[in-house]
Amino acid sequence: QVQLVESGGGLVQAGGSLRLSCAASGSSVSVSISAMGWYRQAPGKQRELVAAITSGGSTNYADSVKGRFTNSRDNAKNTVYPQMNSLKPEATAVYYCALRGLWEADFGSWGQGTQVTVSS
Repeated sequence: QVQLVESGGGLVQAGGSLRLSCAASGSSVSVSISAMGWYRQAPGKQRELVAAITSGGSTNYADSVKGRFTNSRDNAKNTVYPQMNSLKPEATAVYYCALRGLWEADFGSWGQGTQVTVSS
């Protein structure tokens, strides 16, 4: 079983920055990760993928955050760190960390979520 613990959310003014983190733990998690990602869900909207990074270091980002968000990973700690810069009010949402195991076709493990609020 995989556990994901997120941290780093909070309130920031538009144009500011936040750095989230997500630590994965569980039996054999370090050898079983295919990718880790971040989704967000704003009130009244569907959950959307913001950024993802594979075990090999390949990254992809939603068009809305390209150039402003950078997702890095510490494989030794099974932790990912999305650095979010130049934040906009529309980035206000609950951000969820997700993990896709080698045995999975899609993200199957989720964190509890962390609130990010960007004030205008």
